[in-house]
Amino acid sequence: MKVHLSADEARVIGALIEKEITTPDQYPLSLNALTNACNQKSNRDPVVDWDERHVQQVLDGLAKRALAVDRSGFGSRVPKYRHLFCNTEFGRLKFPPEELAILCELLLRGPQTPGELRSRAARMAPFTDVSQVERALEDLATREDGPFVVRLPREPGRRESRYAQTFTDLPAERHEPPGATAPPAAVPVAGDRLAGLEDRLALLEMEVAELKRKLGQ
Repeated sequence: MKVHLSADEARVIGALIEKEITTPDQYPLSLNALTNACNQKSNRDPVVDWDERHVQQVLDGLAKRALAVDRSGFGSRVPKYRHLFCNTEFGRLKFPPEELAILCELLLRGPQTPGELRSRAARMAPFTDVSQVERALEDLATREDGPFVVRLPREPGRRESRYAQTFTDLPAERHEPPGATAPPAAVPVAGDRLAGLEDRLALLEMEVAELKRKLGQ
């Protein structure tokens, strides 16, 4: 059965994965270090201001589901925590470095375009170009034990579609504010028709992923 995370659990798991990759000498993390990681003002969306009590409550919930564990070790003065979310000896979820870096960014910042993911995930895995990110996203979207990402309908004014991870609830569709004036209709061209079909397919993929999640619960 696929793992489902709350938004707070996603932030904690994402922070643990990030620090495991970027600062392995400081991992596992103490409660204080993990709280600071969750509250970072850079590379986080939304920015939060949690106290240690809240982070401990999230950790306790994850520990009950065998998704996080205290790995203090002998002689440690304070508890130190690590995730069991993926790429562990006994866990089912296994991701290569590129896919793990992308998922980590999506857990920490929410939906993003391939271009945004390339620049932000590069600190955790090397990406030569955007096409490499797109291939990794395609693999994550089509895995038999997934999908782990879905492509969202393209927003007006954006050249690229955004992708979202499917471990948390998918973001609600955005609507125009009341009274907004619709732009003049454009003359249909082949590219516009293709973009429309892509958006419809992305919406269907998102709905199928949500149905799979609900059936798996």
